[in-house]
Amino acid sequence: MDTFFPPQIYLANNLVPRVMVAPPKYIQGPGCLQAIGSYMSVLDVERIGVLASARGHSAQAGEVTAALQAEGMTTIPSVFGGECSLQEIEARAAELREKCVDCLVTIGGGKCVDAGKSIAGRVDVPLVVVPTLASNDAPTSAVSVLYTPEGVNSGAEFFPNNPVLVVVDTAVVAQASERYLVAGMGDAMATWYEAKVCIENPSARTILGGRPTLAAAAIGETCAVNLFAHGLDACMAVRDNHVNESLEAVVEANTLLSGLGFESGGLACAHGIAQGLTTLPEVEHNFLHGEMVAYGVLTQLMLQRERNEARRVAEFFVTVGLPVTLAQIGVDDQVELDIEHMVQGTMAFTPLANLPFSVDAPMVEKAIRAADALGHDVITRKGDSAYQALHAV
Repeated sequence: MDTFFPPQIYLANNLVPRVMVAPPKYIQGPGCLQAIGSYMSVLDVERIGVLASARGHSAQAGEVTAALQAEGMTTIPSVFGGECSLQEIEARAAELREKCVDCLVTIGGGKCVDAGKSIAGRVDVPLVVVPTLASNDAPTSAVSVLYTPEGVNSGAEFFPNNPVLVVVDTAVVAQASERYLVAGMGDAMATWYEAKVCIENPSARTILGGRPTLAAAAIGETCAVNLFAHGLDACMAVRDNHVNESLEAVVEANTLLSGLGFESGGLACAHGIAQGLTTLPEVEHNFLHGEMVAYGVLTQLMLQRERNEARRVAEFFVTVGLPVTLAQIGVDDQVELDIEHMVQGTMAFTPLANLPFSVDAPMVEKAIRAADALGHDVITRKGDSAYQALHAV
């Protein structure tokens, strides 16, 4: 697969255009996996690779396979090993290339989804994404986050096209752990606050290399509005394994709105803090991406001196169970080396430059600690029962 780097395409002739990318089709609702064969019938494909974990093949992949076969398509199973590493990607790509698939369906969580993008890119076939969790905004985007076989972040790959179809069965999401949905809210909440930075700063650039669109910024704002309005009710729906309008709204926010918003709206500090947290093995192994991003949102707002907004967000986070202190995200604020690594990892995040002011390491550390102090104050006032319930052993 040839290396694809979006700015080389979108910044041709020294232009800096506004760029919006998105999957052609997104379908969400309870039970929609039963109709995936019908949805895919318009793609003109016959031999479908089905990528899922071993557990996934005994669950949702079986339902997908049956639906595709009912439409006369041939399915070829491929077992995802669990880590989105180049070794895993190359192995699965070679296997599916040999089987002459003309489409790939990837079913599972974030790492399986991202691996599917990289595999489809190497086999040069269209990708259909079936997320089984609403824990992050990976399903709609044309980028994969890569890891070493040991699970350490090792970079990213970009692709010329987004998935051709994303199908989210909210009945499946409602059966998953509440913690995944809540983590998705942390990732999604960052969408608005980072997009707002980028749309207001004429020098900011998205990961595509261009300027954000008004549409992406509006989508990001709608994402946050729906989280504030429906987040708690969506959590209660998942506790009861029940689909309601609040869950539908939050799943769409976590998956579609956040996905479109981050890719075409831009990133800033919140995801930089998350990158810094991944440098700490105990955090990387025990916390979800969206939980790390949630702490990043608070840090970014404190860095911007948006204290009132940071408090509003922190109060929402404690209501649904997202981390608001360093201790809740697995960091001991007394271990200077951990804070130093966190700061260094954040400073290495290129989109940090989208902030409308220069940022240095002492500023980042001060904001990290200010967010922690705010979180402690909010917990004192509001309690942390939701967080404790999600993280009970």
